[in-house]
Amino acid sequence: MQFTIRRDIFLDGLTKVQGIIEKKHTIPILANILIESKNDEIIITATDLEVGLKSRYKAKVIEEGKITVSAKKMYEIIKELPDKEINFNSKSNFWVEVKCHKSLFNLVGLSPEEFPKFPDIKLGNNSIVKSCLNEMIEKTLFSVSNDETKFNLTGIYIKSDKIDDINKLIFVSTDGHRLSMIQRNLDNELDERYAEGFILPKKGIIEIKKLLETMDENIIMGISDNNFSISNKKTTLIMRMVDGDFPDYKRVIPDKGKNSASIDKNLFLHALKRISILSSEKSRGVKINLKRDSLILTSSNPDLGDAKEELDIIYDGDDISIGFNAKYIIEILQVIKKENIIFNLKDNISPGRINPEEDEDHISVIMPMRL
Repeated sequence: MQFTIRRDIFLDGLTKVQGIIEKKHTIPILANILIESKNDEIIITATDLEVGLKSRYKAKVIEEGKITVSAKKMYEIIKELPDKEINFNSKSNFWVEVKCHKSLFNLVGLSPEEFPKFPDIKLGNNSIVKSCLNEMIEKTLFSVSNDETKFNLTGIYIKSDKIDDINKLIFVSTDGHRLSMIQRNLDNELDERYAEGFILPKKGIIEIKKLLETMDENIIMGISDNNFSISNKKTTLIMRMVDGDFPDYKRVIPDKGKNSASIDKNLFLHALKRISILSSEKSRGVKINLKRDSLILTSSNPDLGDAKEELDIIYDGDDISIGFNAKYIIEILQVIKKENIIFNLKDNISPGRINPEEDEDHISVIMPMRL
C-alpha cells in the first residue's frame, strides 16, 4: 500500500486514538493501529477489545492495502515532522516507510490479519444532539465508581423512558457515596434496547466526550448485541457494555420535603473550598448547620485548626446539623451552570438532595457522614 497525506490530517487521526490504545501491551497487536488505504481516503482503526475507534481521512491513494503499526511511535514521529506532505509506503515483511521532506523513517509493523475485527453496528434512527449528549456526560461522569470490584458501578447507566408522553433519555451514575441523575427530552423515540437500560464503561464515556469536541452535528447512536456506538459521517466509536445490573436509582433519590434551602451556587462552592482546607485530609468532612435564612459551615482538624463561615440563604425549614464530604458537594456544584441550587435535607441523618433551581431533571444525592 502507498498513499500521501497532509501532516495535520494524519496527526489528527493519530491523536484521536491515543487514549484507546492498550497501554499494558499484553497482546502486541493492540498497541498498533490498522491503516487501510482505498479510493481517496485512509481508514485508521484502534481497539483495546473494550473500546474501538474507526475514522476516515482524505488522502491521495497510490496503491490500496492495509498494515498495522505502533500507534504511539507513529504519533510521536508525525508530531515532530515539519508541516509538509507525508508519503506512507508499506514494504515486504510488514515494514513501513514514512517520508516527509528530508526525513525518512522505517518502522516494523505487524500483519493486518492479526488485527481484531471491528463489529458491525445497526445504527437505526437513534439520533441525539451533540450538546445534549455532552451535557449529560459532564453531569454524571464525575460520580462513576473507580472501584473495579463494584464493576456494575464503573460506568454510566443509560435508559430511555416515556414520561407524560414525552420521550426522555436518562443518565445515572453512583459510587455508593453520591449519585448523579439527569434526564433530557428527546425529539424521537429510541429503540427498545434503550428502554431496558444498559451500562457504558467509564473509559468509553471519556472517549465519547473527547470525540464530541471534534464533532459539529447530530450524533447517531447504535446498539448491537452488547456493543454500543456513536457515529457521524467519518467516525465511529464503539464500546462493549458493562455486564451487570445497575442499582434501582429511583429508590436512592429522596423525596423533596419541606426543608429546602435556596443557595447561591458560587457562594456555596467557594465557601466549601475555603472551609475544607482545614478539614480532615482523609474524610474531607465539613458540618452544615441550617437555620432560618442561614447556612453555617464548620470544619476542624486537630493538627491544623478549625474554620467557620456563615452564608445568607433562603430557608424556613427545621434546624438541621449534618456532616458531608466537602469534595463530593464541590464536584456536584462544579457541573451546575445555574446561579442558584436547591439543597433539600430531610433530617440530621438522611441523604442530601441537590438540584439546580428550576431544573428537577438534574438531581444529585449525597450520603451524610458522622463527624
